[in-house]
Amino acid sequence: MLPSRFAARRYARALFELGLAGNKLDKWQADLERVAALSRDPEVAAFLTYPRVSLKDKVGLLSRNLGDVSPEVLNLTYLLIKEGAADRLGSVALSYQKMLDERNGIERGSLTTAVPLAEAEVQDLSRRVGKILNKKVILMGQADPLLIGGFQARVAGKLLDGSTSTALATLKKELS
Repeated sequence: MLPSRFAARRYARALFELGLAGNKLDKWQADLERVAALSRDPEVAAFLTYPRVSLKDKVGLLSRNLGDVSPEVLNLTYLLIKEGAADRLGSVALSYQKMLDERNGIERGSLTTAVPLAEAEVQDLSRRVGKILNKKVILMGQADPLLIGGFQARVAGKLLDGSTSTALATLKKELS
């Protein structure tokens, strides 16, 4: 069994280097995400990690559900299952995504707003934050009514805080 995230990164790195040589990085990322999404299903995860289920049955389940996934990604998936590391599929996919983002100059981050935003609004804020940081930024949005208004974006260890709650707290502190 894989002992750590470090081992998951090694598998991701090996697949990444193969994908780079074969110009298949993006296709394999999509394939890895499909595998990871399937493995996050609680019933599938239980099936893949249950020791009494044969490797043949586990591979059969994946083959039926991931028929058009590249052979290289399937082989890595089968290897992880054989090693008893089906629970590491998500870590491998995440490590691969980080490598791909780094290669493409992309920073991922979180966006918190008082109310849920439409996808177009999240993309617009991603572009604006990207201009501030001079990078391509992809933000994942979430809502938190405690912000009252505005937004908070966390990217690359930085917090861009344009929230009403922080502005009010700052004003209160200045008036005290």
